[in-house]
Amino acid sequence: MVNSGSMTSRDEPLISVVRATPAQYATVLTLVQELFDETADSSGEFDGLDLAATIPTLVAAGPRFAAFLALDDDAHPVGVATIAEALAAYAGGWYGILSEMYVRPAYRGAGVGEQLLDEVKAYGRARGWRRVDVTAPPEAKWRRSVAFYEGHGFVFTGPKLRFDL
Repeated sequence: MVNSGSMTSRDEPLISVVRATPAQYATVLTLVQELFDETADSSGEFDGLDLAATIPTLVAAGPRFAAFLALDDDAHPVGVATIAEALAAYAGGWYGILSEMYVRPAYRGAGVGEQLLDEVKAYGRARGWRRVDVTAPPEAKWRRSVAFYEGHGFVFTGPKLRFDL
């Protein structure tokens, strides 16, 4: 999921994107929680992340998980993308799943999302992935997200379903 929109080119900040280290995973999850807070419906699905439980799991995933932080020129986090490695016959082997992507509202429309996607794509290529998938439902409220991804080379293949274990 991505949100885009409010900055003009005159206001564009200098942004750098870095691969997050485990020491930065709390920052990653803070931004992910902001995404959840902004996009959650009434289902209660995203009522809060348990940092103490989640961070060790992310660390244990090793290179099968990566997070990228967009930092402004003062090194403050303004965006995040998380990606996980998966394996499927339909993908021809290993591929990536872009799990979360978020840009803080004040930085939307300034190319931050594009920079994050560029890093995700480079990471996937370096890992030998053949594709990266992202969920972007077709409902009207996600139209900008779908358009953003399609504008960066993604092809719409339909929403996904889930089953809670």
